[in-house]
Amino acid sequence: MLRASLRQVSAALKEGRVTPTELCQQCLSLIKGTKFLNAYITIAEETALKQAEASEERYKRGQPLGVLDGIPVAVKDNFNTAGIETTCASNMLRGYISPYNATVVQKLLDQGAVLLGKTNLDEFAMGSGSTDGVFGPVRNPWSYSRQYKEKSVPKSHSEDKESNWVITGGSSGGSAAAVSSFTCFAALGSDTGGSTRNPAAHCGVVGLKPTYGLISRHGLIPLVNSMDVPGILTRCVDDAAVVLGSLAGHDPKDSTTIQDNFKPFELPSLTDVSKLSIGIPKEYHVPGLSGEILALWSKAADLFQNAGAKVLEVSLPHTRYSIVCYHVLCTAEVASNMARFDGLEYGHRSDMNESTESMYAATRREGFNDVVRGRILSGNYFLLKQNYEKYFVKAQKVRRLIANDFVKVFRSGVDVLLTPTTLSDAAPYKEFIKEDNRTRSAQNDILTQAANMAGLPAINVPTALSERGLPVGLQFIGRSFQEQQLLTVAKWFEKQVQFPMIQLEEVKGHDRDVFQHKKSASFS
Repeated sequence: MLRASLRQVSAALKEGRVTPTELCQQCLSLIKGTKFLNAYITIAEETALKQAEASEERYKRGQPLGVLDGIPVAVKDNFNTAGIETTCASNMLRGYISPYNATVVQKLLDQGAVLLGKTNLDEFAMGSGSTDGVFGPVRNPWSYSRQYKEKSVPKSHSEDKESNWVITGGSSGGSAAAVSSFTCFAALGSDTGGSTRNPAAHCGVVGLKPTYGLISRHGLIPLVNSMDVPGILTRCVDDAAVVLGSLAGHDPKDSTTIQDNFKPFELPSLTDVSKLSIGIPKEYHVPGLSGEILALWSKAADLFQNAGAKVLEVSLPHTRYSIVCYHVLCTAEVASNMARFDGLEYGHRSDMNESTESMYAATRREGFNDVVRGRILSGNYFLLKQNYEKYFVKAQKVRRLIANDFVKVFRSGVDVLLTPTTLSDAAPYKEFIKEDNRTRSAQNDILTQAANMAGLPAINVPTALSERGLPVGLQFIGRSFQEQQLLTVAKWFEKQVQFPMIQLEEVKGHDRDVFQHKKSASFS
């Protein structure tokens, strides 16, 4: 049952083939069995079982709240959850319990979803590996898959166990690992520059970043207010559409959300793609893109063309400036947002009491890691009076040019853009940490952050396994607020490629048979 899709499990719950409590217990058991992945920071076992029992009562009365009733989900630990610790994987918020739920969390609970716990991340979502949080790095479930183990050749058995594992990507690596390892059916991430799509690509799951303003940010601890979007991680495109339907729409607590009512939709099974126009942005052929991913990208374009779609090369000329522009805007907003963590109202407070200034300084030194402090320093530099016009204002102007590039391409008749999501498959942890966080983020956000700066919807679809037996995904970028079209195209592509299901072997205290099922791979 754990390997089924969200819709299939929902049907099984309605038919009484499984109860919400049984499902919840299976997931909690598996979370314990895969503890070595470090995907979760907090497991809300008691709360989850109470929610499952309430769901069970509703099913007995024949009054389920909807498709999500009784479905186990997980939430990235930068969304506020009432009664459950919210840490942002930082010493600054360790022990903090919010008095309210983020809007997206509340919407899940209102639909009857069962919240299993909070997932691991890079501290304050600043990173692209899920390696820089205070609770340690997240391990990619595919490190322990039969597919990867058959291809990797460790020097010794001990090295295989201790250092041959690969990263999940980030910063929503815990959520991606949780979905990939079958411990939940859907998870929330956040996406500022690719933080949902990047780990989705590395963990072989679907990662959706909706249009900016379609989903409320209220209760998401902000990184970059003008780019942050709650992201959705699931095992198939259909499931992402279900979760989106439950979360989208206006929120009076978030003035940036759309005013119009959002109508949930069911994705049609597209059979004719001849009316589709797929754009291939030439600027996404960037230095560092692996030959393997380039070949996969080309093969995907051929797949659409052979099915009758119009595939054409397009240009987004200001893309080459986007990563630098993103860095300036990101750090400037980080500096502003992190100012609230001063040791006075909530969070960590230093014992230093010589003066208010020394207490501030000590609190921030003790509470933030080097990555967060570094971004705050950069942002404050860009916001200095003598630098403001030169950096921040100029970056805002370039951001408008980047957004206009997308507008022009979509106005030319292109429906959806097809690009790589990442430069390569997941890096081994020991290789990944040789580079500093800033360098890694600049490399790993290069293909994803432009969609955030333009506010456009984008989705990662797992596409094939690399030569090393690790997942590789491709990204589709759609028109603003045209999620239905974007997801319909993604669903068609997903059906064509038939991405294989993980065969996870290293499971402690759980039935291994859960992981042995797989689809046939026809696209590699």
